[in-house]
Amino acid sequence: MKFILGKKLEMTQLFQDDGTVVPVTKIQAGPCVVTQVKNAGKDGYAAVQFGYGAKRAKNINKSLRGHADGLGNFQYLREMRVKDENKEKVELKRGQIIDVSSFILGDVVDAIGASKGLGFQGVVKRHHFHGSPGSHGHKDQLRHSGSVGAKGPAHVFKGTRMGGHMGDERVTMKNLSIAKVDADNNILYVRGAVPGARNGLVIIKGEGEMTIAESKKSEVRSEEKETEKITNDELRIKNKGEEQAAEENIEEKEQKKEEVAAI
Repeated sequence: MKFILGKKLEMTQLFQDDGTVVPVTKIQAGPCVVTQVKNAGKDGYAAVQFGYGAKRAKNINKSLRGHADGLGNFQYLREMRVKDENKEKVELKRGQIIDVSSFILGDVVDAIGASKGLGFQGVVKRHHFHGSPGSHGHKDQLRHSGSVGAKGPAHVFKGTRMGGHMGDERVTMKNLSIAKVDADNNILYVRGAVPGARNGLVIIKGEGEMTIAESKKSEVRSEEKETEKITNDELRIKNKGEEQAAEENIEEKEQKKEEVAAI
């Protein structure tokens, strides 16, 4: 199983080699950082938690800052379940980076996002009611809901279709295909429509093996080691120079003493 977090940018079109036009959704996918790896023994289930996006440190509470200490300040943290029996070749560890290199042209994926929020809507738009006739004694009732129940029960049953909040719900679009992978800019072109508005969070997941990029921690440690090595070399050179200068001063003093004694 492979998955990645991304941001919906826009819809566009791609021209194939035979000249046909393909409608695609442009998604800024990753890079995502593994912030936590859960197992069945300790947490009761197996899952991997990813961090994506940037956020100001002052807008993140201390517990989350401590949770992602040394990895970054993430705007989104999302968890993906994994199966224990499905042992992949690459084991995920905290601090590893996931990018679009896990996906290739033609991959079949599912896109998960939050649909556009439409606010409070009536029954005609929300539930596709027909509405009342425009004549024959119907006054100002064209888009009304009408009766909401019988008189006997003396209450409205749960689930009755009425006006209310519409949209902003989790929606999954299945069996979409990857039309293009732009590895240099971390962009996935997914064939078809993806739920949500622009700049909304999108989860892309599909079957296959996960490709792990270089670990953040290892990069930082390697840079620190190189810097430390250079600093240590400079100190050694400096110390050697100081030792040589001190020896030369001692030799000069001894020569002066010998000259004074000879006189």
